[in-house]
Amino acid sequence: MDNAKPGEIHRNLTHALRGISGILVTPFDQSGAIAPARLAPIVDRAIDAGVHVLVSNGNTGEFFGLTLEEALAMIEAAAGLVAGRVPMLAGVGRSVRDAAMLARKAADCGADGLMVHQPADPFVSPRGFVDYVRQVEQAGRGLPIMLYLRNDQIGTAAIADLCSLPGVVGVKWATPNPMRLAEAIAACPDEVIWVAGLAETWAPVLYAAGARGFTSGLINVWPAHSVEIHRALEAGDAARAAALIAQMRAFEDIRAEEMNGTNVTGVKSALQMQGYDCGPARPPSAWPLMPAQQDRLRHFMTLNKLIGA
Repeated sequence: MDNAKPGEIHRNLTHALRGISGILVTPFDQSGAIAPARLAPIVDRAIDAGVHVLVSNGNTGEFFGLTLEEALAMIEAAAGLVAGRVPMLAGVGRSVRDAAMLARKAADCGADGLMVHQPADPFVSPRGFVDYVRQVEQAGRGLPIMLYLRNDQIGTAAIADLCSLPGVVGVKWATPNPMRLAEAIAACPDEVIWVAGLAETWAPVLYAAGARGFTSGLINVWPAHSVEIHRALEAGDAARAAALIAQMRAFEDIRAEEMNGTNVTGVKSALQMQGYDCGPARPPSAWPLMPAQQDRLRHFMTLNKLIGA
């Protein structure tokens, strides 16, 4: 996709976003430094399984635990590993100047779009958020933008203002509020794509409110299963989707423990069991899993033949 024209990038990305947005982990080595090369087999496996979009610097990638220099390096490394085989989104955020610097790096490295994290500043105003996204879009030199909304308390009117910005193509909706999602969809331009941003377990509920596609951390460990869930949802086969989601729910339950503090911990622990050592999860995430959690994860991995007995 390096030679694609802007219109082609938009078409490729908007189609792919209705699929699975796979949120890649950030590997660390024994010294605690980022080790992007360790991501190569995980990226290859996800692409071979049929994952539609890969995302660097998402929350499963410990974006808020990285330095700015590390986040910049991960965008460049991920773009090189994906190598245009599927669309890649670069996660950007934190201060507006940091976000703009990350957006410029994404444009320079050939990323296909930006995933803009919702600002965590304690003094975020709705109109300030609009200005933030506008500056990021300018820095990204026209790259399409996916908004990553984890807090819908900004209100439907503010969401509509954000979605009216020229660079915004979609929203990753990561709040367990399907009613507010339905309101936002009705209030925004028809061409905006609404992605279920709470992974596989919430996808059926958010699909019912109008979302299409979903985010996934499972793709690091079991990408083929995520692809099967997506196929079932797209086919309208609710029973099969429910059965497939039930099969992986134990994994998501472990990740949701300790106030979601084991979210990345569960993924990296599962990867270690598979022989892909991506290092620990950085504080303030929990590391390692507690013995009972580790036993449950090993049982899940063994039961589903993701590791040997």
